[in-house]
Amino acid sequence: MPDDKTDPHEANEDQARTADPSKAEPANASPDPGAELGTDLDALLAENTEMRDRLLRTMADMENLRRRTEREKTDTARYAISNFARDVLTVGDNLKRTMDHVPPEAAAEDPALKSFLEGVALTERELLNVLERHGVTRIEPLGARFDPNCHQAMYEVQNAEVPEGTVVDVMQAGYVIGDRCLRPALVAVAKGGAKPAKPQASDGGGAARRKAANDDFPGGKQSDQEEDD
Repeated sequence: MPDDKTDPHEANEDQARTADPSKAEPANASPDPGAELGTDLDALLAENTEMRDRLLRTMADMENLRRRTEREKTDTARYAISNFARDVLTVGDNLKRTMDHVPPEAAAEDPALKSFLEGVALTERELLNVLERHGVTRIEPLGARFDPNCHQAMYEVQNAEVPEGTVVDVMQAGYVIGDRCLRPALVAVAKGGAKPAKPQASDGGGAARRKAANDDFPGGKQSDQEEDD
């Protein structure tokens, strides 16, 4: 028979672990509930932040869409008649040509012709009134500075009596609808006169900056004090 020699100390320890289960090593330690709760909370906070960002972006997109829709609605209502009004302008042009081609002395000598021209003038005025009620107004560029946004230069005229770039003749009236050019005015522009804006003496680029600022704000000039500031 083999010898069955057992250390009495080990036998006593085994008996103690068997008698007191609390001293025995757990086979599978359960996870900490607090750690799991913290992990879940972090995930919820991250998800909440992401959802909030999405909501804010969606709200911003909806606001931009609303503004764009309102602007398009306003533009549609304002400019819907643009093509029609542009065609009607030719009627006004023909009425104006009719009056311009009749010499004043001929109308004065012929009462019937005079009455006819008065009727043409009345029709033209009524046509302009109708157009104005729909936001279409005539451009009066004679004597004004040439504006490429609403003027179309047909030729230049040598004229030193007016500043260069001044409109000295109008071949065909221009019209605007709202704040848009419906049809540019056909004009003649003066050249050879004084420059409209003379550059000042060199001051380290200050004059150029003031000129650029005045071009950006055509209704007023930037003062030297503002530039120095």
